[in-house]
Amino acid sequence: MRVIDTATITATVAELCQKANYELGEDVLVAFKQALDTEISLTGKDILQQLLENARIAREEAVPMCQDTGFAVVFLEMGQEVAITGGDLYDAVNEGVRRGYLEGYLRKSIVDHPLLRRNTGDNTPAVIHTRIVPGDKLKIIVAPKGGGSENMSGLRMLKPAEGVEGVRKFVLEQVKAAGPNPCPPIVVGVGIGGTFEKAALLAKEALLRPLGQPSPDPEIARLEKELLEAINNLGIGPQGLGGRTTALAVHIEVFPCHIASLPVAVNINCHASRHKEAIL
Repeated sequence: MRVIDTATITATVAELCQKANYELGEDVLVAFKQALDTEISLTGKDILQQLLENARIAREEAVPMCQDTGFAVVFLEMGQEVAITGGDLYDAVNEGVRRGYLEGYLRKSIVDHPLLRRNTGDNTPAVIHTRIVPGDKLKIIVAPKGGGSENMSGLRMLKPAEGVEGVRKFVLEQVKAAGPNPCPPIVVGVGIGGTFEKAALLAKEALLRPLGQPSPDPEIARLEKELLEAINNLGIGPQGLGGRTTALAVHIEVFPCHIASLPVAVNINCHASRHKEAIL
């Protein structure tokens, strides 16, 4: 049994909160540069250049790449041979979020009640998803999720007979309805299968995959490519001002489902597709 103290978890989460907001992933930067080569709109090209410059400034000056520093969504993959000491695991994660956002001068966007709307003042509580896995390691992923892109999410319980065409139609409808609101170019996460809540989680987990890495399932990889092409033919373009680069990637995750069900969820990331991870 390997022992990890909560103090280490708190310090790691605090650091990841800041790095995720300051340092855009290399996969996203590469996608921006590739989009510059294919974008047909001069305005779109200019916006992509500005996004690259914005990312450079954020990284070099350790400032947020976007004023919306997001809801702290934390994924934990905890080895079954790990023992946590020094306190409660979730309390440790929330303390890390608290410190990371306060010390990193990141905007606090969380309210304590969805109807009463009082700001908690420290961006807690985080949304935490935990998975128990083999081994003696603890993997922590912090994925700040902006409100504008999160608001463009959707879920539909399709009839099984609607099949892949129903999936295509729903994803395109969702992206078209979102338009400029999620600050394109976007990353589109799609979850297919499972139950109502499982499909939504799959869609969010899909956003963690490195851009440009297709699904290992050939049929799903083909659907990802087809949807990306269709989305970029909508003409929404960077920041919704027209062009070819509406989305940088479409990532799909699937899970078995009931014979009577075909749930499909869409979760969109804005151009600031942020997440950082550490393994303890």
